[in-house]
Amino acid sequence: MPQNSPNSLFDTQDFHALTQSDPEFIANMRYFVESEVAQASSHIDSPTRAKISLAATLGAQSTSLFSALLDSMLIAESSQKDAQNTPHITPIETKEIIYQATHYIGLAKSLEFLKLCNVIFKAKGIKLPLESQGKITRQERQEKGLESQRAIFGEAIDKGNATVPKDVQHIRRFLSANCFGDYYTRGGLDLEMRELLTLVFLVSLGGADSQVKSHIQGNLNMGKTRAFLIETFSAILPFIGYPRTLNALSALDSLTLNKEAN
Repeated sequence: MPQNSPNSLFDTQDFHALTQSDPEFIANMRYFVESEVAQASSHIDSPTRAKISLAATLGAQSTSLFSALLDSMLIAESSQKDAQNTPHITPIETKEIIYQATHYIGLAKSLEFLKLCNVIFKAKGIKLPLESQGKITRQERQEKGLESQRAIFGEAIDKGNATVPKDVQHIRRFLSANCFGDYYTRGGLDLEMRELLTLVFLVSLGGADSQVKSHIQGNLNMGKTRAFLIETFSAILPFIGYPRTLNALSALDSLTLNKEAN
């Protein structure tokens, strides 16, 4: 079973040397993350905070920060009830986040996170492979993936599929069968959480503004509010920086300000 993890990101071994070599920087970052950012995102529960934080490191493609965060948050499945007041994540949730991230950051990047995750699991005594989370057959993936897309985006999916040029229709089929069918249908994370994590991947990745806007709308469709999404972007800001955060807020404004004003 996993050993006890540090309570804070800044207490992990990854940050220990930096507290000696760069004490002012670490002190400033610790205050910002644990005081100001925590207060600005205080309505996000601890399990959700853990998931979006880890997802941000994948989107931003930082194996070092991924390692430090996972070290501070990873718990045994049986210990979950004892960790509700601190950010925590289970082995299954961790793997599912990495698997899903692959289709947004690409295998060229996610492979490094998967290998690092396995090293961390081994060090903590977590036996691999984990329990399978697959719920559908290979023959069902296209249909079930399309069902997941419709649950998130509604009729916009069918309209988009109907108007896409013939020479790229296979990409739309890939999205339904592979991205959504192979991964959004799995256990370990529910559909609403998976859509939130996808938004975090895209915001953290940068350069995917139209997809960010689409998945903001997907989250709004699934019941997330403007206030919740602002807190989400605030929570991951220290990991991804201001430009990507401000871009996400601009996309959110374009979809919500006029509607909420009316």
